[in-house]
Amino acid sequence: MLSLPFPAPCGALALVAALLASPCALAQTACSSDGEPAPRMLLERFLNADCEACWADAATPRPDAGTLVLDWIVPRGEDGQAPLAAGATRDAERRLAALRRATPRAGTEAVRTPVAGTRGTALRVARGPVVADYVGASIAWTAPLPRGGATAWLLLVEALPPGTDGSPVARMLVRNALVTTWAPQPGVRRFSESRPMNIPDGADPERLRVLGWLQDAQGRIVAAAQSRCRPVR
Repeated sequence: MLSLPFPAPCGALALVAALLASPCALAQTACSSDGEPAPRMLLERFLNADCEACWADAATPRPDAGTLVLDWIVPRGEDGQAPLAAGATRDAERRLAALRRATPRAGTEAVRTPVAGTRGTALRVARGPVVADYVGASIAWTAPLPRGGATAWLLLVEALPPGTDGSPVARMLVRNALVTTWAPQPGVRRFSESRPMNIPDGADPERLRVLGWLQDAQGRIVAAAQSRCRPVR
């Protein structure tokens, strides 16, 4: 289970409520996966924080149409002196462990995983406004769970356009992660999790999105979703 810098459950719920009720929300946008096409593939690109050249590599794998793309920077040690340390997260190590992959030493480790299911509309991700150093985020599933239960991944990412710090491609840099497990319950067809997610130093709040997926007990991704921000009318 991931160790994340969240408050205790009661405090987390109170903070989520405060984020969603903040007057700042009136001047911001609504960000959710509502109306967005369901991705058919997940492309995860892993970079070692030591490999500055990897960030600027013109051969960086590109996503095809219908692909949900993520960029993970794997930290090096504890000193924070690696060239890409500012974008690194320990969640990258845990994701590699879940995929049974080793930390790449050079180049980009690209992992493509198909989205096996056709019920993408049953999965919804959303985020609220930024308040101080937090943003409220949620993931919900409105259908029976796969037999054996499921694991839900919810990621706070920063959308970086091509050319950012020399990157030849657009990137979706993972900034924070929430992983939760759900077990089937008789008669229950909706499962959800809402949490405040910390925004790391250096991240641009205007570029933050949430992405997520649901995987079954065998690790197959049965649905994926990504948010899009729209002006509040």
